[in-house]
Amino acid sequence: MNSASLVELFSSIQGEGPHVGRRQAFLRFHGCNLQCAYCDTVEPASPPHCRVEEEPGSGIFRELPNPLPLGAVMEILRRWRDSYPGLHHSLSLTGGEPLLHGDTLIRWLPELRTIFPLYLETNGTLPETLAEVVDHLDFISMDIKLPSASGSPPLWDRHRRFLEVALQRNLFVKLIVAPDTPSEEITVACLLVSGVEPSIPLILQPVTRNGRSAVPGELLLRFQEQAARFLADVRVIPQTHVFLNLL
Repeated sequence: MNSASLVELFSSIQGEGPHVGRRQAFLRFHGCNLQCAYCDTVEPASPPHCRVEEEPGSGIFRELPNPLPLGAVMEILRRWRDSYPGLHHSLSLTGGEPLLHGDTLIRWLPELRTIFPLYLETNGTLPETLAEVVDHLDFISMDIKLPSASGSPPLWDRHRRFLEVALQRNLFVKLIVAPDTPSEEITVACLLVSGVEPSIPLILQPVTRNGRSAVPGELLLRFQEQAARFLADVRVIPQTHVFLNLL
């Protein structure tokens, strides 16, 4: 638990959701329990090395052998915090699916949180693991996987139980929508969220293809109108880091 196989550690802007544009350090864990059709993360099952950015935003990386000790990660993050004060809003725990590494997170999160606030990016399907670490998190970005867009089977019950735990933190929900997303799925997802707490912000994120939104603007407006019948805060936000050619 003092070491973990990681994919990369780098600094960039948050390109999705209500915190878009904020600078974050990103710690990417490997592996995922889903295989979504639109996933933009391709990685080996167990990476032999972790890519670490030399300086925040430099785009210059070195490779460190996995598994990487917690102490090495802490040393890099402390240096970034101290050398670039005020630059980073938080540390994004991303993947893959970070909650697959529950044993590691239980050990690491209290230490990492002494450097930066912690921001979890998750597919929202592992509520039991979330319950073990939620007290150490500050922000949760939760996907709800619509079966038509992700290619995954319906996960409504797992998402509902995840929401009930995640509600303890600063939480928003993200729906990835495609041109062929059925309106019925959006209704089911919105009823699920509103049944837990109707004030949870909902982000409609269009699938990106070739650096552009694959969903026509007029359709995104209709999706927003539909979701707004159930939820108080519905926003349309694309993947802005893709447009800016950033990690």
